[in-house]
Amino acid sequence: MSYTTRLNRHAALVGKMADTLNIDLAEKAMRGELCEGSFRGLLMNCLACEKPGECQQFLDAHPAGAEAAPDYCRNRETFERLATG
Repeated sequence: MSYTTRLNRHAALVGKMADTLNIDLAEKAMRGELCEGSFRGLLMNCLACEKPGECQQFLDAHPAGAEAAPDYCRNRETFERLATG
């Protein structure tokens, strides 16, 4: 899989996870709660994850939303902070 394909896949996973957790990343960015570097960090953490398939399965299993990211999510703490912030 090419780097661009992996990057796009993980960017989609980050976005879908945020949506599943009812976190509006664009709104967080406009309010200054998520800077460009923070989003880049979310993406880099996701790229380093060895479980993108399991993540996609989690997201597919929670179409109506979820209260928290799975334990293995490398961005779980950041998503928790954004959800409560």
